[in-house]
Amino acid sequence: MATGVRTDPSASKLKRTSSIQFMAKLQRTLVYITLFAGAAVLMVPFVWMVSTSLKRQGAAFVLPPEWIPNPVVWSNYPMARTYVPFTPFTKNTVMYTAWTVLGATLTSAMVGYSFARLRWAGRDTLFLIVIATMMLPTHVTMIPVFAIWRALGQNNTFVPLIVPAFFGGAFNIFLMRQFFMTLPLDLDDAAKIDGCGVFGVFWRIVGPLSKPVIGTVAIFQFLYRWNDFMGPLIYLNDQKRYTLALGLQLFRGQYETRWELLMAASVIVMIPVLFIY
Repeated sequence: MATGVRTDPSASKLKRTSSIQFMAKLQRTLVYITLFAGAAVLMVPFVWMVSTSLKRQGAAFVLPPEWIPNPVVWSNYPMARTYVPFTPFTKNTVMYTAWTVLGATLTSAMVGYSFARLRWAGRDTLFLIVIATMMLPTHVTMIPVFAIWRALGQNNTFVPLIVPAFFGGAFNIFLMRQFFMTLPLDLDDAAKIDGCGVFGVFWRIVGPLSKPVIGTVAIFQFLYRWNDFMGPLIYLNDQKRYTLALGLQLFRGQYETRWELLMAASVIVMIPVLFIY
C-alpha cells in the first residue's frame, strides 16, 4: 500500500499570505523611493533659492556651486525689504488677492449651485458653453479685454484685475457644480418644507456642507492671484500700485542684478503661499 506525504493546508496558506505581504511591502517601498526621488529633484530649485539668499554679493554663480553659503549672510533679508518699497507692494498684493479670492469663490459657488440644484430652461446648454470657454486660450482675449478696460478709463487701476473675479470662472464653476451634485436633493426638499427659499437652502444647507470644495477653490485662487504677474504687468503702470510679483523685477537693474537680494525677497514672498497651501 503506497503512502504519500501530506501537505499541511494551513502552512501552505500561511506561506502564500507571507509572500503576498512581502510583495506588497516591496511595492510600497519602491513607490516611496520613487516619490522621494521625484520630490528631491523638485526641491533642487527651492534649495538653490534659499542657499543663494544667504550668499554674499557676487557668489550666486560661483563654480563649483556653493550649496552651503560661506559665510552665511543673514542681512540679505532685511536689506531685501528695504531695497524696494516692499511694504506698499505687500499691501497691494494682499488687497488684490483678498478681493479676488472673495469674488471668485462666492460667485462660483452661486453659479455652480444654480447649475447643480436648480431647474431652468437652457441650463445644460449654458453649462456646456461655460465649459467650452476653458478651451479658449487666455492670450486670445488678452488684447481685446485690455482695449475694453482702457476705453472705460480703468487702466492703471485694480478694477480690471478685481472685477472679473466676481464673474466666477469656468473651472471653479465646474468644480463647484460637480461637488454640489453629490449632495442628496432630499436635503433641499427638507429645507424647503421648513420654509427655506432658494438662497436659504444655499446659505444654510448646501454652503456648510461644501466647505471642502469652497476651501479648494479659495486656495487655488489665492495661489494664482498671489503669484499673478501677467495681469498686474498689463494694467498697472504706476510703481506705487505694483504687486509683489512685479516688485521682484525691480531687483534686476540695467547693469546689475542683485541675485542674493532677489532670492531673499522671493523666499519672503513664498512664505504665505506655503502657509496657505
